Amino acid sequence: MQKICFLFNHDQTHQIAHSLPIALQMAKSGVADVTLAVTSILVEAEIRRLSGAGLAGMKIVRLQTRSTVSQMLVRAFDSLVPARKLLVYRDNLDFFRQFDALVVSEKSSLILKSRYGLEDIKFIHTRHGAGDRAIGFNAQSAQFDLILVSGEKIRDRLVCDAGVPPEKIRVTGYAKFDIIVPEHKPLFAPSDRRTILYNPHPSPHLSSWFKFGANVLEQFYQSDRYNLIFAPHVMLFARRWTVTIDRLSIASAKKPDPRYNDAPHMLMDLGSPACTDMTYTNAADLYLGDVSSQVYEFLNRPRPCLFLDAHDTLWQGNPNYRHWTTGPVKTDASDVIGAVDAAFASQASYSDAQRAVLEASFSVTATPASVRAATAIIEYLDEAIG
Repeated sequence: MQKICFLFNHDQTHQIAHSLPIALQMAKSGVADVTLAVTSILVEAEIRRLSGAGLAGMKIVRLQTRSTVSQMLVRAFDSLVPARKLLVYRDNLDFFRQFDALVVSEKSSLILKSRYGLEDIKFIHTRHGAGDRAIGFNAQSAQFDLILVSGEKIRDRLVCDAGVPPEKIRVTGYAKFDIIVPEHKPLFAPSDRRTILYNPHPSPHLSSWFKFGANVLEQFYQSDRYNLIFAPHVMLFARRWTVTIDRLSIASAKKPDPRYNDAPHMLMDLGSPACTDMTYTNAADLYLGDVSSQVYEFLNRPRPCLFLDAHDTLWQGNPNYRHWTTGPVKTDASDVIGAVDAAFASQASYSDAQRAVLEASFSVTATPASVRAATAIIEYLDEAIG
């Protein structure tokens, strides 16, 4: 039986549901010896919350930085860059060596192969999200032995943009949709207001937050037209400074005015589990955002979208902004309420575009995505390792 480690090495919880359903399916079917490795109490708690009884029979191991030097570096730099995330690899090489395969939703784990020489382990990438950002299709992707993708759009861009050989890719659907979202109490008191989700991204050179965000929140605060859920990407306020590597940029995200917390028609959530388990994308009537891949989870049930372009982007025909074809794009923060009204009114004109991006982004069959993914991993390992 193959020994497989599902690694959850992140400060926040937003990547968990992209691989956890696959691990749960493997454990349930008994096709592999599955270990879940985590690097924070927060992540472990979210895994337990989402898994319920599905964790029975699986091992959870919490990895830590072990050396004095690593711990010093974490204290010095982790508020700025993901120091702990990188150092935990170096300090746990013996742990990783015991496995036939490492399943991850991000790319930092490739350091185990490129720097620390763990060539005998098969590196399997589940990705996280079905978004369009260029960083998701960079050359690093080709270093994985197997990549599981949600749909043809992802497969085609990995081949064309990242140079990934087609035989390394399996289209298995979107495993996150197999998660059963825990029930929440109603988000707002009963009213005839429709609900808007504002979901800005953390990357300073792409996000609407740094330039438009405060203005957007103030307009909803002053308006009596809509309920607003403010649930940004959980990394927007996770560190004192936001640093991006796809285009080097750094900025400090100022948190919203506290008075919004007391507005009955505004829900301010800067990082609870509901930000990542589709609670808000399921509950909203309109998606307001910029480049977050959560728009695709929202569009799984097509509804109006409105996008905020704070960077004068030449986006038409650019595959990195394909999701902007699914709703109007606004290039300033004036009269956002009026733009929301117009987006609701124009929804019919975007229905074909929304249908097209869904079909390209999510492969749907009678077999759940997590089952398809688990099968693809086992078949690959049986052939590659025997």
